[in-house]
Amino acid sequence: MKAMCEFFEVSRASYYAWVKRANQADPDRERMKLVDEAYRASRMSYGYRRVQLWIEQKHGVGINHKAVLRLMNKMGIQSVARRKKPYRKWVTDITYVATNQGWAYLCTIKDLFDGFIVSHHLERRPTVALVTRTLKKALAKEKVTVETTLHSDQGLQYCSHAYYVLTKEYKIIPSMSRRGNCWDNAPMENFFGHLKEECLRQYGKLSFREAKEIIDQYIDFYNYERIQLKTKKAPFARRCLAL
Repeated sequence: MKAMCEFFEVSRASYYAWVKRANQADPDRERMKLVDEAYRASRMSYGYRRVQLWIEQKHGVGINHKAVLRLMNKMGIQSVARRKKPYRKWVTDITYVATNQGWAYLCTIKDLFDGFIVSHHLERRPTVALVTRTLKKALAKEKVTVETTLHSDQGLQYCSHAYYVLTKEYKIIPSMSRRGNCWDNAPMENFFGHLKEECLRQYGKLSFREAKEIIDQYIDFYNYERIQLKTKKAPFARRCLAL
C-alpha cells in the first residue's frame, strides 16, 4: 500500500478517503431512476421541466427542476427534440467610432441565439478588408454548420465579390436586408447602441489605439459578464447551457 501511494504521489489518508467515498451509495441513485423512467417514457423527447412534471404527476414525488437538470447532466441525457442552437444565425454590420485621429470603423458579428459577439475588428477605413477580416476571425474560433446564415445590410462591403467568395468558401449562407429597411438588422444596431452609451460615451476623444483597447474590453465584458434582461444570464452563460 505504501509503495503504491508513493508511486502515484498521494497520501495514504487521501487514498482511504477515496475508498470510503467509492463504497458509499450514490445519494442520487433513486432520483436518477425516476429521471431515467420519465425520459424513456417520453421516448427521449422530454427536457428537464417536463421530466420534473412527469415525476410529480406519475409518482407524486416533489423534485426541483434545477435538480432534474443536474441529474440529467450527470446522466448525460437531454431531449432529442430540435432546439435552437448557437452558430446558426449571425448578423453583421459596421459602425463608426470618433477618435482624435479621425473616424474609425468597427465591424462586428453577433450570434442571434444568445447575443454573443462572435468577432469584431476595428480599422481606420470602412473597406472590404474590414468585413472579410472580421469574418475570418469568426471562422478561426467558432463552429460553422451547413445552416449558418450571416445577415447584413446591402452595404458595398457586403455586396463585394471578396465577401461573396469568402462566404461560399466556408459554406455560409449570406442574407441581406431589404433595401432601405434598417429594421432588418436591428439586433446589430442594438449592440452598437449599448457599446456607445454604456462605454464610449464615458470618454472624450480617444486615440485609435485607446479606442481599440476600450472596445476590446467592453466586448469581453458584454460576452462574459453583462446580464441580459431577457435571459437573466450573460451571453456566454446562455451559450454554455445549449452546448
